[in-house]
Amino acid sequence: MRVIFLGTPAFAAIVLKAVIASKHEVVAVVTQPDRANARGKKVVISPVKATALEFGLPVYQFEKISRDGVEVLRVLQADIMVTAAYGQILSREILCLCPHGVINAHGSILPKYRGASPVQCALLEGETETGVSVMKTEYEVDSGDVILVKRVRLQGHENCDEVMEMLAEAGAEGIVEALDLIEDGKAVFTKQNHEEATFCKKINKEDGKIDFSMRAGEIVNRIRAFTPWPSAYTESPFGRLKILRAKAVEGDFEGVAGEIVDSNKHGITIKCGSGAIFPTEVQAEGCRAMDIATFLRGHAMPKGTVLK
Repeated sequence: MRVIFLGTPAFAAIVLKAVIASKHEVVAVVTQPDRANARGKKVVISPVKATALEFGLPVYQFEKISRDGVEVLRVLQADIMVTAAYGQILSREILCLCPHGVINAHGSILPKYRGASPVQCALLEGETETGVSVMKTEYEVDSGDVILVKRVRLQGHENCDEVMEMLAEAGAEGIVEALDLIEDGKAVFTKQNHEEATFCKKINKEDGKIDFSMRAGEIVNRIRAFTPWPSAYTESPFGRLKILRAKAVEGDFEGVAGEIVDSNKHGITIKCGSGAIFPTEVQAEGCRAMDIATFLRGHAMPKGTVLK
C-alpha cells in the first residue's frame, strides 16, 4: 500500500523505519516544523525528519495540517495514513483523505490511558504491563476501533525513556502487521469499551517537583515517569537536584518528610510520608548524571538535612 507517515519524536522514527523496510511504500512523511532548541540558538529537526531525509523521502511540515495539508496530501493518492506521536489533531477532512483512513500506534493498552502522556501515566500508576494499541483513528482522541495490541511486561525499574524504547519496537512491529492485515482484507476492528476509558493530561515541568509527603512507592513511580523529562527534582543545599533513579525503603522513620534520616559514603535515605527512598542516581545543576556515592564525595549531605 501507498503510505503517508505522520510522526515526530524518536518513538515515531523507529516505527517509520519499520514501515520503510516493509513491503509497503512510504510516499511522504509529515512531521512538526523545525524548532529552536531550549536555548533558542540552534534549529533542531525532528528524529522523523532526519529518518525521512536519510531515506530520501519527501517531507512536509505544516504549521497546521488541517488548514494547510489537505490538498497537498490529497494529490499523493495514498491508500492509508499512519500516525505515531505526530503532535497535531487531525480534522475529519484529513481523516477521510485515504481509502483506508488513518491508523495510529498509541502507547497504551486501550481504552486505558487515552491522551498525551500514556507512558508516564502507566508508570505513575505502577503498572506491571503496558503496550501499544494499533487503532483506526477517529476524530475523538484515541477512541477508534483497535486492530491489534502488542503487550510489554515491565520489571518495575524502567524509566519513561526506557519504556518508550520498548514500546517503539512493539509499535513498529504492530503497525507493519496491521498494514499487512488491512491490505489482505483480514483486519478485525474491535470497538473499545468507552465506559472503561481513562485519560491522561499533558505533562508540565512543574509536575516533576517531588512531594516527600507522598508514599515512598509513589515517589519512585514519579521518578520513573518523569525521567528524562521533566525530571523529578527537589531543592537541596546545592541547588536543584534531579533524582534519576531511586529505590523505595519500607519502615518507620523519625523526622519530617524530606529529611535525610541516614547518610554515609554509600548514599542517603530520605524520609517520605510513608517509608523512605534511597536515591541511586542523581544530577545536580550544571553537572552530569552520576551515582549517589560519587555525588556525595563532592556534596556532603549529612543526616538531618531537609530537602524541599
